[in-house]
Amino acid sequence: MSKVSLENVCKNFGNVEAVSCFYLDVEDKEFLVLLGPSGCGKSTTLRMIAGLEELTEGNIYIGDKLVNDMPPRDRDIAMVFQDYALYPHMTVYHNMAFGLKLRKFPRTEIEQRVKEAADILGIQDLLERKPRELSGGQRQRVAVGRAIVRKPAVFLFDEPLSNLDAKLRGQMRAELSKLHDQLKTTIIYVTHDQVEAMTMGTKIVIMNEGIIHQVGSPMEIYDYPVNKFVGGFIGSPGMNFLSAKIVSEKSRLYVDTGGFQLLIPSKKNSFLESKTDQEVILGIRPEHIQDAVFTDETSITDSFKAVVEVVETLGAEVQLNVVSGEHDLIARVDPRTKAARHQEIELAVNMEKIHIFETEPPNERVKTEE
Repeated sequence: MSKVSLENVCKNFGNVEAVSCFYLDVEDKEFLVLLGPSGCGKSTTLRMIAGLEELTEGNIYIGDKLVNDMPPRDRDIAMVFQDYALYPHMTVYHNMAFGLKLRKFPRTEIEQRVKEAADILGIQDLLERKPRELSGGQRQRVAVGRAIVRKPAVFLFDEPLSNLDAKLRGQMRAELSKLHDQLKTTIIYVTHDQVEAMTMGTKIVIMNEGIIHQVGSPMEIYDYPVNKFVGGFIGSPGMNFLSAKIVSEKSRLYVDTGGFQLLIPSKKNSFLESKTDQEVILGIRPEHIQDAVFTDETSITDSFKAVVEVVETLGAEVQLNVVSGEHDLIARVDPRTKAARHQEIELAVNMEKIHIFETEPPNERVKTEE
């Protein structure tokens, strides 16, 4: 078993609390992603699991072993860093074999493990090359291969794709997902890129300022963010946030932004009646704002008018930057739209998908459904 358990784990650097005390279980064969902005404590958490940072408090278990006082080499983990850290004077084969040689593995087993890893990663033809003869993507595969040959209980990845260009990142995301499926082992992956988290993780941990805000599956976090920070961090482009008020007119509830009103679906009324005449924050994801001409008729929608400032044609969709009253919004609309700069457009909002957040920190999401 390669379950990882963190019990009341925290880390202080002097008087600075880098990671607040938390509990977290990483299940066997799970692909868990630690996600958050720079400085949120995700890499520090990974380094504590690896044994590269000493815990201020708490316990870490890998399998059924308490590893607090174990050196990294004895924790049955393999780590892949942002910097490939390959030995420039060694061939790919010797880079991958080096750790096994230090552990005095038999030569035949080293050869077998390197060959297996090279086959999995598709780098069989690169084994005699040196790092300077490789592309960035090939170097990253070698760094991953060096971890694979260890056959560890847990893989730790610290932003391994951030040095690659956008196309290579997309390819490597797919390859790492396939790798997880092939190896069937536990992976803990650190990134600030929410696309990587959403596409690869089976579970995501959202962190900010050393605090874990939410733990859940990608779609659970996307659909039900616990607060404004999580709602804004997940999704690209980010969620639109508008200062608003819940108002009641003729027994109907509306969310009033000052520039326009949107009718709240009746099934949400019982959850929001207590917020009547209160200030709130309205959250709408760009993909839930559509050109009213091409609205999905099966959705519960209301609409508002806005002036188009920017039109970005992306092929499968068009992204609009619009202004309505004092509010700037981003909408992702049907590519058939006739929207043009400086012209008015009617935009439809999928009211089943809106989010209501409290105005006071930590800006918790108001429950609007069972």
